Amino acid sequence: MDERVRHFFTVDVEEYFQVNAFDGLISRESWGSFPSRVGENVDRLLDLLAARGVTGTFFTLGWVAKRHPGVVRRIAAAGHEVASHGWWHRKVTALTASEFREDVRLAKEVLEDITGQQVLGYRAPSFSIVPGREWALDVLIEEDYVYDSSMFPVRRSDYGYPDCPPIAHVMERPSGRICEFPLATTVWNGVRIPAAGGGYLRHFPYNIIQRAFREHTRDGIPAVFYIHPWEFDPEQPRLPVSLMTRVRHYRGLRATAPRVARLLSEFSFMAFRDSLPRPSGWSAPPPPSARAAVTT
Repeated sequence: MDERVRHFFTVDVEEYFQVNAFDGLISRESWGSFPSRVGENVDRLLDLLAARGVTGTFFTLGWVAKRHPGVVRRIAAAGHEVASHGWWHRKVTALTASEFREDVRLAKEVLEDITGQQVLGYRAPSFSIVPGREWALDVLIEEDYVYDSSMFPVRRSDYGYPDCPPIAHVMERPSGRICEFPLATTVWNGVRIPAAGGGYLRHFPYNIIQRAFREHTRDGIPAVFYIHPWEFDPEQPRLPVSLMTRVRHYRGLRATAPRVARLLSEFSFMAFRDSLPRPSGWSAPPPPSARAAVTT
């Protein structure tokens, strides 16, 4: 394992039926009718991280936390950082500023009530803080978020912030300052491409992801990796979606666990919280350990 740099290991905690690609098929009002699998999938991740002594940041949906507080408690009890993924898993591009404020405020409140710790960070669903939606950063600052990890410095039709610096940086906004942790990328044939995990870990050759983290390690700059609990669940129920969505969502699920395990064996990782000044009232969580016996 290369320990010259500790990178950031992050998880977007959501159910398999809550991805934005399913919006046209599944209404948010019907979410409660689907069998939950988030708890068992999070536990798989916790066991994998505990076996390697890795601490990460779990961006958790408020909707999930409200219905499964025990899952959030297990994450926190295992020594990981709990951060916000919003409440409803709605893209920033689909919200007004007031709707976004309510979404991030409610999620922060429920997560802090469950863990007893300050929620410092936020990640937008589908990395949807894009050019023209910078006002979301002002809302986050006003709602006492310290950092954001929503910007993907790539050019895509559905998301991306091509002009975002591809390394962590502080952004000056009318409402104040916020630290931005963009997702990992690499340059391939002169084009900056995503290499941060998630579907890219499943669909791209592993060496593209490996290359990005090697480059960041060489330069002494932490890179940001992300994954979803449902990507560790090849047995999840299949939904009647289009061929393109089916390929994007289900292809490579069996490769997720061994590829993540390989990445953890080759590079060192930490939570975002571990790179920030300690906020007032912050108390150190326990070190990463075997999954805590917290069930309520």
